[in-house]
Amino acid sequence: MGDNPDIRVRLTPRGGRDAVTGVRADGVILARVSAPPVDGKANAALCRLLAKTLGVAPSRVTIVRGQTTRDKVVRVDGLDAADAHERLGLS
Repeated sequence: MGDNPDIRVRLTPRGGRDAVTGVRADGVILARVSAPPVDGKANAALCRLLAKTLGVAPSRVTIVRGQTTRDKVVRVDGLDAADAHERLGLS
């Protein structure tokens, strides 16, 4: 496992279907969710999406920074950014 537990994500709320759509050159994962950015609904949808896609329990996914912005920093207990990219097929 690598040293960086943080996963950087650029989220598009109200983006149609829930999906991880790719990765930017700087390593930021691009994701979209159908939920609106109201009352934490988009953040909760992102956590569910990442948990399902990465094959972990939703309780292991936490947004550690960026709760009110599109640019998020997510931590998945027991998984680092390199492992996440590999599981998402983005490495």
